[in-house]
This record gives sequence, structure tokens and C-alpha cells, in this order.
Amino acid sequence: MGSGELTATMVEVHKGLLQQLPGTPRAVFLDTPAGFQLNVDQISARAADYFQTRVRHPLTVASFKSNTPTSDYGHLQANRVLRQADFVLIGPGSPTYALRQWQQSPVPDLLADCVITGGCLVAASAAALTMGRFTLPVYEIYKVGQDPHWIDGLDLLGRFGLNLVVVPHWNNAEGGNHDTRFCFMGATRFDAMAAMLPQGLPVLGLDEHTACILDLATDQAEVKGIGGITLRTSDGTMTVKSGDRFALPVLREGSITSNRIVEPPESESVPPPTDANQAFWQRAHDLEARFQAGLDQGDARAATNALLEFDRLVWQTQQGLEDEAVVAQARDTLRDMIVLLGNQMAASPKLREERLAPLVEALLRLRQKLRREAQWDAADMLRAALSAIGIQVEDTPDGHRWHLTSP
Repeated sequence: MGSGELTATMVEVHKGLLQQLPGTPRAVFLDTPAGFQLNVDQISARAADYFQTRVRHPLTVASFKSNTPTSDYGHLQANRVLRQADFVLIGPGSPTYALRQWQQSPVPDLLADCVITGGCLVAASAAALTMGRFTLPVYEIYKVGQDPHWIDGLDLLGRFGLNLVVVPHWNNAEGGNHDTRFCFMGATRFDAMAAMLPQGLPVLGLDEHTACILDLATDQAEVKGIGGITLRTSDGTMTVKSGDRFALPVLREGSITSNRIVEPPESESVPPPTDANQAFWQRAHDLEARFQAGLDQGDARAATNALLEFDRLVWQTQQGLEDEAVVAQARDTLRDMIVLLGNQMAASPKLREERLAPLVEALLRLRQKLRREAQWDAADMLRAALSAIGIQVEDTPDGHRWHLTSP
């Protein structure tokens, strides 16, 4: 997946993949790429909630945040969960961090075994970058300013005869006034990087909110989502739009000289997205990003404006008699945003308490000192001042307690 693994655009893709697995597949989320982030557990919780509420399937977390010697028990637990998995999802974070943690660990073999035994591995965004022979160190180049270079990838695809490089976020447009296509590299820099690869090594570019499903059993691949894929080889470039299939030998041989597009059975035909739909989703995801940024920065005005604009976009789209499926997915996304806003509001009192705690505790220590010195009036005035701003103090045999009574 090029991106969007936990958004409305990929719900049906996840459902379709799970439905192809026998019985009740055991779905697992591997958190390694985001293991260095302070919010890694929130990302895992969001993935589990997304699967439970949207995909309607339980998702277990295999927590392998780092490969430090102090976490042997956690490693064994993660390995056990991965060993039992029929469906593994890996997503956002840093591809280079993930690769460092997986080195000298059983994880690569466990991921390959999942596929070999008939399961499904979904690698999205950062994780997708690790799957090929080489990995693009996107943060190190785009954010830190290192010279363009490649590092060795996990090469999991190579175990199945697919010798290539995977680049998600192929059509990224977040730069606005500068080119951020090709996973934030831009055309000029990425062309220079492509020239560094071994001659003839294909590059598989995945558009955002797009999945390229590799079916090893049928030796075919299928594209789903709102974008397409691009295969760059030594003999040219091939693009495949959503809803189309192609023969896996195209990737295996790195050759596009023959027409390998496979027509799906009529009953499975999926109409390709229209230009209008693509424009709609581009706008929708931009507003979703603005909303999330507003939440992250505590900017209530920005988050609310993005939410209102999203609602207006959905209404205008519905009035324009657009595809009902598009409107339904957009409404799901809007509901997700409202839930996120509610979660943020629910967490706010706790956040306020955490931020006030150092000051309040210092004042209460002063109050205790006043009480010990029998300065009762001063101690009572301090307690009354705290109460006036919504901080209730209770004296108990075990000491004082306090809580917020108003915003």
C-alpha cells in the first residue's frame, strides 16, 4: 500500500484480503517502524480500533518496538504472535529504524513464513519501503539533509523471485510549492537516485491510498484504491490503474515489452476511479491532514475549520450525484474525525491535570508548611484561591488529594 492503510479508502481492500483466507484468520499489527515514537502505542491502538470498528475483524498487536537485549520476553511474545498470524499489517514510521531492529531477529523469516503458508502480508508506507532489495532512507534525505543514497532492504520480495525496489507515496503532493512526488524526493533527485541502482533493477511506485496486491498462487497482481502504480524498468515505464490486473512476470522479469494486462472476470470487474473522484479524495485527504495537525498542535480553530470544510465537501459531492460508494467512504472518514475529536476532548482534563500538577503540588507543599506553622488563615486563603480556579483540595488521613472541578 502506498499509504492510507488505516483510512476509509482501504477498508474494502482489507476486508477482501481477509475474506480470501480460510476460517477465521488471525490478524496482527506489527509496530516496529514506529517503535521509536512516543505515540507508538496510540498508533497500535488506532490500528486495532480501525479493524474492530471498520473492517469488523479483531486485530492483535505484535509489539517489537526495538531489538534491545533488555526486552527478550517481549521479543518472544511478539515472535509467538507473528508465528500464529494469518494476516500481518505493518505501516507507518521509519523504514531505516525498522530495518535496524529486524536485523539479527527472527522477524524477516516469520513474515516470509506467513506468506509461504498461505497467509497475507500487508506492508504500507514506511514498511513498503523495506520490502524490496534496496530501501530509500526518506527521513535521512528529506528531513536531515543527507546526500541521496540507498540502503540494503529487507528484500522479502526477493524470496519470492521479485527483484525490485518499492517506493510508496509515488504521487505525493504535500510540498505545495515544491515537488514531493516519488516519496518526497521530487523528480530531479529521484531520477539521480534511480541512476544509482544496479542496472535493470525495476522500481515499483505506489500511489497514495492505493494497493498493489501480489497473488503468488495465481501469478497475478491487482491494483485497488484511488490511484495507480508505476513500474520503471530499463526498457521503459508502465502504469496500471485501479481495477486492472497484470501478470507477475512483469515484476519478476522487470520487462514491460509485452502487454501483460489481464482482464478480470466480468463478475469481478471494478470500474476505475474517475478524475472527479481522484480530485475529491485529494481534497478530502488534505482536509483530514489539516484536521489531524490541528489536533496534534492543540489548535481547536484549525481542527474545527477542517471538520466543517470536510462536511461541506461531502455535502457538495452528494448534491452533485457523485458515486454513492465515494460518499459513503467520505462519511466514514468524517465520522472517524469526529471520534478523534471526542477522544481528544475526553483526554483534555487529564492533560490539564498533568500540566498543572507541578504548580499545584508546589502550592500544596507551601500550604502544608503554613499549616505546620499554625498559619491557618494563610493556608485557608491558599486553598480558597485554588478552589476559585477549579482545583478542589481534599485533606485525608493519608495526605492531600486534588482534582479539577471545571475547565
